[in-house]
Amino acid sequence: MKKNIIAMNASIMIGLGSILAAPSVYAESISNLEKQKESIQEKRSGVESNISETEKKIDNLQDKQMTAEEQIAAIEAKIAESAKKIEAKNAEITQTKKEIEALKEEIKVLKERIAKRNEVLKERALSFQETGGDVNYLEVLFGSSSFGDLVDRVGAVATIAEADRDILKEHELDKKDLEEKQKAVETKLASLEVAKAELLEIQKQQKQQKQEKDALVKKLKQQTKKHEDEKMGLEEEKANLAAQEKAIKSAISLEHQRLAELEAARKKAAAEAKKRAEQEAAQAAAQAAQAASQTSESKKQSSSSGYSAKSNSSSSPSHSSSNVSSVPAVSSGTFTRPSAGYVSSTMGERWNKQHAGIDIAASGTVPVVAAADGVVSRSYFSSSYGNVVFVTHSIGGQQWTTVYAHLSSRQASEGAVVAKGQQIGIMGNTGHSYGQHLHFELHKGPWNYSKSNAVNPLNYINI
Repeated sequence: MKKNIIAMNASIMIGLGSILAAPSVYAESISNLEKQKESIQEKRSGVESNISETEKKIDNLQDKQMTAEEQIAAIEAKIAESAKKIEAKNAEITQTKKEIEALKEEIKVLKERIAKRNEVLKERALSFQETGGDVNYLEVLFGSSSFGDLVDRVGAVATIAEADRDILKEHELDKKDLEEKQKAVETKLASLEVAKAELLEIQKQQKQQKQEKDALVKKLKQQTKKHEDEKMGLEEEKANLAAQEKAIKSAISLEHQRLAELEAARKKAAAEAKKRAEQEAAQAAAQAAQAASQTSESKKQSSSSGYSAKSNSSSSPSHSSSNVSSVPAVSSGTFTRPSAGYVSSTMGERWNKQHAGIDIAASGTVPVVAAADGVVSRSYFSSSYGNVVFVTHSIGGQQWTTVYAHLSSRQASEGAVVAKGQQIGIMGNTGHSYGQHLHFELHKGPWNYSKSNAVNPLNYINI
């Protein structure tokens, strides 16, 4: 009997020991979650710093772009001014060419006049040669019949000589005028052509400068777009880290709640065990005393009646769920299959980009389930992921993040606690997607924009 009492007490203490051991397990889990929360906070701080740096880069690029655009506007104004000057020079050149055409007519007339004078002078020179030059004038003078006739003849000779001098003088003036007009017009035209060539060269340089500035602006815009995309990714990472921090806090709160419930259960179990042990010890002592005072026959009867220990059995309500043919069975591993279907694309290089997860495709209405117990850190619509759900898990002190993208609908809100195999959405074709499928990612740690924590789901889940 004494041995039975010792064995019973030992059994109770073993049960209490398992209950007492559980709080330390939960406490360790809480400690791990606290470390994960601190790690996420540090990463958030780093992401915020990266966002600030990216914003500075964007501001700097936009300042450069604005400066370049202002320079382009100034160059365009200069190009327009040069075009006006070139247009004016073209007008002057056109006018000068008209003047040249008019001058050609004048030159033609002058040449005709000069040619006629040349003929007259040739005849005059020929006459002088034939008659001996001045002798003709003497014969005219000496051939006068009277003094009055002599005077008349002297006047006539003087008039003829003067006429010859006027012809020669006019001839020289016409030739000089012709040469000067030709030279002036040719000089003016050459000057205009040089000025026009200089303006065209200036305009060419200005256009080259504009092309260079246009190329610079294009490059600055591309760099700005790149940094803006990077900033959007960092902001999404920041939002995810904030959501994960919130989920970790929720998990810590749940762990504290479980720990409190467990502590209350431990105290209650300990009190009940102690009370039961005392009752059973008193009952055993009473039975032992009664057995000693009774006769052999009573002992025999007592022995035949025996000691019957009460057995306590506890039953927990079974959780049954209706089987849906398209819902995958929950596996016994750390992670379970997130949906029915076949793997249409694996993790790795795809379309010159890193495909950070796997694609599971199927037709019809296909439920998507949580791959493990966790807290929904994000549930929203993304331009790339479409309808997407992020779930944060804490398994053996390690933080994991699962991503379920391109859903047609979401059935889990942020902050919700989900169980392994619990439906969180329906497979779809939203966001940057081609055909109905589930894009599933598994990250050992928090999700980040570069997806550096992504691991191959096929190494952890039997699909």
